[in-house]
Amino acid sequence: MSKFALNTALPRYLRAEQERVEAVAREYGLDFFPVIFEILTYDQMNEIAAYGGFPSRYPHWRYGMEYEQLSKSYEYGLSKIYEMVINNNPSYAYLLEGNSLTDQKLVMAHVYAHVDFFKNNFCFRSTDLDQKGNIIDPVRKTSPYDPDRRWIDKMANHGSRVARHIERHGINKVEDFIDRCLSLENLIDPWQPFSGRGTTKKGDEEEDEKPIEVPRLRAKEYMESFINPEEYIEAKKKQLARDKPERKVPERPERDVLGFLLDHAPLERWERDVLEVIRDEALYFVPQRQTKIMNEGWAAYWHSKILTEKILDASEIIDYADNNAGVMATAPGRLNPYKVGVELFRYIEERWNKGRFGREWEECNDLDAKRSWDMRLGLGRQKIFQVRALYNDVTFIDEFLTPDFVLEQKLYTFGFSGRNDRFEIESRQFRDVKEKLLFSLTNFGDPYIRVIDANHQNRGELLLEHQHGGVDLRADYARETLVSLVRCWKRPVSVATRLDNKPVLLRYDGKEHSMTPYKL
Repeated sequence: MSKFALNTALPRYLRAEQERVEAVAREYGLDFFPVIFEILTYDQMNEIAAYGGFPSRYPHWRYGMEYEQLSKSYEYGLSKIYEMVINNNPSYAYLLEGNSLTDQKLVMAHVYAHVDFFKNNFCFRSTDLDQKGNIIDPVRKTSPYDPDRRWIDKMANHGSRVARHIERHGINKVEDFIDRCLSLENLIDPWQPFSGRGTTKKGDEEEDEKPIEVPRLRAKEYMESFINPEEYIEAKKKQLARDKPERKVPERPERDVLGFLLDHAPLERWERDVLEVIRDEALYFVPQRQTKIMNEGWAAYWHSKILTEKILDASEIIDYADNNAGVMATAPGRLNPYKVGVELFRYIEERWNKGRFGREWEECNDLDAKRSWDMRLGLGRQKIFQVRALYNDVTFIDEFLTPDFVLEQKLYTFGFSGRNDRFEIESRQFRDVKEKLLFSLTNFGDPYIRVIDANHQNRGELLLEHQHGGVDLRADYARETLVSLVRCWKRPVSVATRLDNKPVLLRYDGKEHSMTPYKL
């Protein structure tokens, strides 16, 4: 995208609108990084969208595939990208050329709310490049808070690193390894930056080793060599070293499988470098996956408030309402994060404005009193700013989703009916809706996989464990994942899991797959 760099500056009239929107956003209390807007044609927008919002990434065939899909979808009128914004400092946001002025104002307000979320939500602290070590207190920040988040530069550097390996080893060899790494990119620990510990690296064992101490008999100094002779002490040390049980690697189950492979797998230098690139980029996108509902809901809340109260005039309201309705539209069978997020933020604001929280509210059983309950506390705005900073999607839904909200928003669970051969509503009960929603959000719906033993059965094989949560692994996915793990580990790999409620061990030795009973 470098050839477009000089052709994407905002025209003067849009620059003026940006300044208006930014000033209003600051009046409302939003706190964001500097935002740089660029205006792109739909071809340029699709190209950047294919790269995940970045102008440059490492070369790989999937970006071309993404571009073709986005281009066809736009040309056939199936979808249209209105905006993109990058979690960067300064943040970069893209406007689509040809949008109406009302659309551009909407996008700008939406972007400023996103950037406020990037800067202030605790999950995004893990993307601070100047953070030293793990984040022990994610809420505490330096003042003023101006972290190093130059991810555009970092992604470009990743591209240069991979390009050098391609020049040296060939496109087919490197792309094949990238394909294998990408199939493993969700095998990371999304909470590791906040865990206070890292993976067990090679050499940690030696660093943690303490010299073997041999008990000595008490003796005066001039009798020491006779009572505790050096030959005896050395022989005893060797015996204790032989008898000492071999340390298991890892000492405790390790959820960051990619990090473990980086530290322990017998990879070539270029393979380790490529795997490190894949892992770094996977960790960058984790906070956005953890806060999809909150992030989009926060942005929708503020673009609505900023535009309808301060920016738009009467002639633009209808256009805005039409476009906003398209964004907020819900359809049977899918969850709209914009709609759920914005409605839940408004619901929280109303509750805290009216004092509908606390022990007195929870213990009130009078439905008429609850309907008219209004203590006029006016704490709603303060509360939603606090929620924006301290929650992710799972805790957001877990704490603030209530039976009244589920009933008001007409939420329900659905599933495929074998009897009628179609998808049908299964339940409208609050508990069922909440459990299914939380289940889909926890770990992004991916299985929990942990490294258990790097020397399984003393044969140098890698053993992993699937923490079964009620859903079996997909057999085809499991087989391909084992193939990719063997490509990195260079030895057979097994995963212990449950299939049809029976403990089994899935194994791939580099040539064939096997499944045997296993005691978990």
